Amino acid sequence: MPDITRHITRRRALAATAALAATATVATLTAPAAAAAGHDHPMPMPGHPETFDEVYKGRRIQGRPMSGGGHHHEHGGGFEVLIDGVQLHVMRNADGSWISIVSHYAPVTTPRAAARAAVDELQGAALLPFLAN
Repeated sequence: MPDITRHITRRRALAATAALAATATVATLTAPAAAAAGHDHPMPMPGHPETFDEVYKGRRIQGRPMSGGGHHHEHGGGFEVLIDGVQLHVMRNADGSWISIVSHYAPVTTPRAAARAAVDELQGAALLPFLAN
C-alpha cells in the first residue's frame, strides 16, 4: 500500500517553497521602484509637514502653513507650496503621500519633494497660476 501521507507532505512543501520564491521575487522587483518614487526619503508619519524655504536648481521653493482660506485649502491640508512666489497646487493623498498639479501621477513623500519634482518637470519653464473653476 502506498504511503499517501508522505506524498501529500512533499506536495505541500513544494507548493510552499514555490509561493515563498514568488513572493521574494516580487518584493525584490518592486522595492527599487518604491524607493525611487519617494525622492530619497522614506514615507513620513502622518502629521504636519515641515516648513521650508530654499533655492533648488535656481528656483526658490517654499512651503508653509496656509494663511487665509484658499479655494483648494482642504486638498493641501492647510499647507501651501510656492515656486518663485507662484502657488503650486498640491494635494495630500490618503496614504500620506503628496502630488502636485505638475507631477500628478508621481506621488512623493513631502511637500518639499513635490516642489522639487515640479521644478524638475518644469525644466526652467515658469509655473503659471492654477485657476480653479
